[in-house]
Amino acid sequence: MNDRIAEEIEAVLLRDFQLKSFHTGQREVIERLMAGKSAAAVFPTGGGKSLCYQLPSQLLPGTTVVISPLISLMKDQCDALARRGIAAARLDSSLSQQEFNETMRAIREGQTKLLYVAPERFFNERFRASIGDLRISLFAVDEAHCISRWGHNFRPDYLKLAELARQLQAERVLALTATATPPVLDDIRAAFDIAAEDAIRTPFFRPNLVLRSSVLSAGDRDAALVARLQQRPPGAGIVYVSLQKTAEAVAEMLARHGIDARPYHAGLDAAVRAETQQWFLESSDATVVATIAFGMGIDKPDIRYVYHYNPPSSLESYAQEIGRAGRDGGDSVCELLLVADDRVVLENFTYGDTPTRQAVGKLLELISGQPERFHVSHYQLSAETDIRILVARTLLTYLELDGYLVGTSPRYDSYKLKPLVTSEHILSHFKGEPRQFLVGMLSCLTKGRTWFLLNMAMAGRRLKCERQRLVKAVEHLAERGWIEVQVSDLVHGYHRLKPFGDVKVLADSLHQRLIDREAAEITRLDDVFELAGAGGCLADRLSQHFGEALAEPCGRCTACCGEGPWEIPPISAAGIGSSATAAIVELTKRYPDHFVDPRNRARFLCGLSGPAFTRARLTRDARFGICERVPFRRVLETMQSM
Repeated sequence: MNDRIAEEIEAVLLRDFQLKSFHTGQREVIERLMAGKSAAAVFPTGGGKSLCYQLPSQLLPGTTVVISPLISLMKDQCDALARRGIAAARLDSSLSQQEFNETMRAIREGQTKLLYVAPERFFNERFRASIGDLRISLFAVDEAHCISRWGHNFRPDYLKLAELARQLQAERVLALTATATPPVLDDIRAAFDIAAEDAIRTPFFRPNLVLRSSVLSAGDRDAALVARLQQRPPGAGIVYVSLQKTAEAVAEMLARHGIDARPYHAGLDAAVRAETQQWFLESSDATVVATIAFGMGIDKPDIRYVYHYNPPSSLESYAQEIGRAGRDGGDSVCELLLVADDRVVLENFTYGDTPTRQAVGKLLELISGQPERFHVSHYQLSAETDIRILVARTLLTYLELDGYLVGTSPRYDSYKLKPLVTSEHILSHFKGEPRQFLVGMLSCLTKGRTWFLLNMAMAGRRLKCERQRLVKAVEHLAERGWIEVQVSDLVHGYHRLKPFGDVKVLADSLHQRLIDREAAEITRLDDVFELAGAGGCLADRLSQHFGEALAEPCGRCTACCGEGPWEIPPISAAGIGSSATAAIVELTKRYPDHFVDPRNRARFLCGLSGPAFTRARLTRDARFGICERVPFRRVLETMQSM
């Protein structure tokens, strides 16, 4: 890198970000990006990943697009950048049409160079049409571990981001994550074509985090948590729980003991969540009792405590959640209050995602009956097969990975337009062929009460044009403020590359992959319980999971202080009672199609919903979930023997 660019980096760091130096790894990542290379940044939570794309965005000539699944992070970062005088924008589902239009106008005019986008936006053909001609200097993917099948949070949509970056002709890519094990980092590098020397991993261990663990009975846990919060020095803290109802109950319990605590979970009204988040950010000793819906993207440097009232589902989740503490460098305590029976709920979450073998076969039959090129609604596919939508998308992704399908552009089947000015006003701004094209497009509209319906397929045939030109024309009129647009009925495109062969054999193979993934998720829980047992230095055990090893024990954790190891008792849950088996016998007679498979019977008893149960309103049955505290495997074995 030449001296001029190095000087510009230093100048922007001080002028725009008011920082005099970089955190470990930041300079190395930024220098590679400014040299035109793609890079990966594997920094611990709080390690300063965001600066790695924010700073280059102010130096690179085009637009920096940041892909993030976290709306709260996008909003918080845009607000923080605005306070520094840096223009940044976000595009997510919360924006109005006017806000979207204003954002795109600022991007095109170069007033805004940093654009945050939620992944689902790329399934919006209107959005793809809007950004298709932008110069994208940097394509940054946050939470990049979601691309890996070996990761703890695999998201099928993320696999499409690498191809999308190529389609958009992004000049360089930055993949960012806090929780990449070595196999996951290999997947990230392969997907985005990042050289090994351009993957920058900083030390995982943060010495200011004091890792503690306790193994308790359910009856002792509340008193232990209250004692910790009352006896330790004041400070802001997060108490993580598994269920929304647990967040409510624990927050209420803490409040009764005089502790300033509030619940936070996805089931609360959006205004209440926003108010709680702001209250927490502004307080020096507030306690939020939260599901994992809280904390992602929260920029609060002085969190002194993170307690896990319920265990996390994996060491990756644990690392992310404790990583929110002590970002100011001050000591922070992170304690896991383990109750062995909590494992039942977490295991059952995992088992609830796995469909029956019959359902997988039905999905393949539906796909094999499609023409070579087809579009399908993921929601409809989920409903027709009784497979949860994320799992249905995962199966389609497996078919793509195995070379049976390739994804093509998604589209909306329904376009509705509402004119805000006259057609004469619109046409007065165009001449020649573009004007004639718009005349033809407007003539294809079908009048409704308030909105006009545009049938894309019919308009394309009549005007002898590609669908993409129609979409770009609609988007242009919307950006100019001449029409309002509503789209619905999202369908995803696929091209079948080769026949499925023996569908039964393929269904067996795909179902086994889901069973194997289920087993892998259970193994992740084993890792969490092993850590909680404190058989050795907790910090070293966690670091080794992410491919590192400490030169010496941390000296501060439970094990290093001589308080372990703990014995974790076996799960005490009872077996299946006669009322549960009687319920299944009766329900099978009434709903034979829903209870043919033992796995579906077990899912009902354990309170694990699915599309078919929801549609038949079986989740409202008083017996739904009567075995929610019994291990799924135990329930399944009983159902298989009936």
